[in-house]
Amino acid sequence: MLAAIIAGTSTGVYAQQKVLNLYTARHYQTDEALYTGFTKQTGIAINRIEGGEDALFERIKNEGANSPADVFITVDIGRIWRADQAGIFAPVKSAVLEARIPASYRDPAGNWFGFSARARVIAYNKAAVKAGELANYEDLADPKWKNAVCIRTSTHPYNLSLMASLIAHNGEARTEEWVKGLTANLARSPKGGDTDQLMGAAAGECKIAVANTYYIARLMRSARPNEKAAAEKLGLVFPNQASRGTHMNISGGGMLKNAPHKDAAVKFLEYLAGDEAQRYFAEGNNEWPTVRGVKISNPALAAMGEFKADAINVAQLGNNQPAAQRIADRVGFK
Repeated sequence: MLAAIIAGTSTGVYAQQKVLNLYTARHYQTDEALYTGFTKQTGIAINRIEGGEDALFERIKNEGANSPADVFITVDIGRIWRADQAGIFAPVKSAVLEARIPASYRDPAGNWFGFSARARVIAYNKAAVKAGELANYEDLADPKWKNAVCIRTSTHPYNLSLMASLIAHNGEARTEEWVKGLTANLARSPKGGDTDQLMGAAAGECKIAVANTYYIARLMRSARPNEKAAAEKLGLVFPNQASRGTHMNISGGGMLKNAPHKDAAVKFLEYLAGDEAQRYFAEGNNEWPTVRGVKISNPALAAMGEFKADAINVAQLGNNQPAAQRIADRVGFK
């Protein structure tokens, strides 16, 4: 279902105001500060259409040259890559974006940019797993962890991106063996989201969970006693610190090729790369800024500590997602 939300404007004066038409698949309430901050800074009102990634993507394609959309924002590099492959983005040449967004988090042609990052990590029940027993993603396929792992379905983009990163570093053959081992080690059939995997590990339904870091941070910062208690039972591993670094994914997007307000679109993308917006991503939704050196005050992220991130350009992960899905299908990873 799509939801239309007009921020900072009304239908009576809509035509007279400077405006940006934003199609966004980010559904975090804390993002409201992003939109009000942009309008306050620029005087440009945001006409926001929210919905699921697939619904918005199809809407943009169906609207074609008549689409009012200026910017499309979504989560996961696979979804961004698919939109790019469909040719809906227009290249943006911006010294601000090129200087602030690291090369690994943006399209070399300038079609899209990553504005926030999330790491996919390993959490473990501290009563069942000793610190140091797990160090790498590859360890999840070790037979010693039979019936120990909780993870969401293979079809979810977060897992497809993880498998895509393994393909990029280890090749398809080795990745298929890894998926076989991981599947053999599942404690239960994949179900639910990342929070369900973490709660399952904390409750002893499994020993190990795979999840994005912002889900862990949410539990750490939760006002619900059971969720805070669950977080305290879990240890955290940033995998592959001695080699390539931990797999990273992004939330981001770009300007659409039929954008009617191109100047406003570029200003909005540049705003998302600014310090104010970067802090909103970190403090509001527990994501890491993609811009280096931004000072944030999020106690959960601080508690996780520093780590080495994989420096591969995330575009390669989108490119490898179809192969990742074929591997999962062949192996029977549901």
